Amino acid sequence: MKRETLKNQKGGIKLTAKSSNGVFANAPIAAMITIALAAAFLLCGYELVRSPAKSFYIGVYGSDKIPYAMLGGALLTLLFVYGYGWLITLLGTRRTIFLTSLFSAAVIIFCYVAIRNGSRSAVAVLYVFREAYIVVVLEQYWSFVNSILHVEQAKKFNGPFTGIASLGAIVGALIVGRYAELIGSETLLLFGAVSILPAALFSDISYRLGGEPAPSADERGLKSIALSLFKDSSYLRRIGLLIILTQLVSATFGLRLWELLENSIVDTDARTAYMGNLYASINISAGVLQFVVAPIVLHYIAFKFIHPGIPIIHIGAAALLIARPSLFTGALAYFLFKSFDYSIFRASKEIFYIPLSFDCRYRAKEVIDSFGYRASKGGVGGILSLANMIFKSIPGVTYAVVAMGSAFTWMLTVKNLVRQHDDMLEQDSTNSGEQET
Repeated sequence: MKRETLKNQKGGIKLTAKSSNGVFANAPIAAMITIALAAAFLLCGYELVRSPAKSFYIGVYGSDKIPYAMLGGALLTLLFVYGYGWLITLLGTRRTIFLTSLFSAAVIIFCYVAIRNGSRSAVAVLYVFREAYIVVVLEQYWSFVNSILHVEQAKKFNGPFTGIASLGAIVGALIVGRYAELIGSETLLLFGAVSILPAALFSDISYRLGGEPAPSADERGLKSIALSLFKDSSYLRRIGLLIILTQLVSATFGLRLWELLENSIVDTDARTAYMGNLYASINISAGVLQFVVAPIVLHYIAFKFIHPGIPIIHIGAAALLIARPSLFTGALAYFLFKSFDYSIFRASKEIFYIPLSFDCRYRAKEVIDSFGYRASKGGVGGILSLANMIFKSIPGVTYAVVAMGSAFTWMLTVKNLVRQHDDMLEQDSTNSGEQET
């Protein structure tokens, strides 16, 4: 791929100018299809792991101990991201995604065997690891997509890409909902691990077809997560803050739902089935938004309206959960968050990374969207764990109040981020025009 590295003096970030030949001149349609298929298999496997892992954990430790696991997930994600950073330096991006995928499958199989043999520790390991592996592997797919698409192309293709990926998630969730009580939650873990293998294969094929993104000359060298990028860039820091705020909403909605679920459904397999059906509904809703709504919204509606509009929806859901707390309203708030997070928010958020350099797309992005994603949840977990120790119990309404406040701050933050993004694109266009002249 032909690239030139530019410097955005206002944003303090390196931009990447792409040639104007179009996406399919540089990355064949087959590359886009295969990376989407990889994501579909990965998310299918994740659904087969997520619900059993959560159900096992609630059954063994109780929902009040989930904050501890969330904190552990954040710490493990940091370790995973750090190792990933060294791997892409030593092995390149294509081999790294293949290796991290196989490693993830191996750990899940190990946990399956240990749980079958009655290990309580393996339940905790599984819950913590599933928090880490999915974000680290999935964000590598998006780094690849962001490397071969232009902004206008992403507005067309990001929605369908997430839609194809979500088909796998829908299948996985439906399998959980239908078969959890028939074959047992443990067996689902084994199928989840196996599903990662075709994901690894398709991702490798996609890199071979589309080309392997590589750092520019001044970005080469031994480094891991390149934290200096954040020191130099207010833009990256603002994206990081955005992710933290969104996951505060997600974590608090989730914790309130698991609390309500534990009080409503006591049987482990029945609880797993309920979560499987809930995630299936989320994924079906997200699929409609991804294939139909997202391309239309991203094409016809300006970013300055799309991004602030999403947290407004969550403010309303939090208000309803405060006014009428129940399993239904808890599930509804979680359903709305995940549906929009997997579709319109994801498709539009990834566009923030497209103009940036290799290190920003492959290193800074993993720090933000993997570690930042889990650290924000882990931070909530740590605070709530401390509060539980001090006050013995936390009123359920606290979760919805925190979600509402986080969503309001999210709305204010993203307005500034969109403004900075638009300024960067304008400067990038101006610089490209000057170079052509």
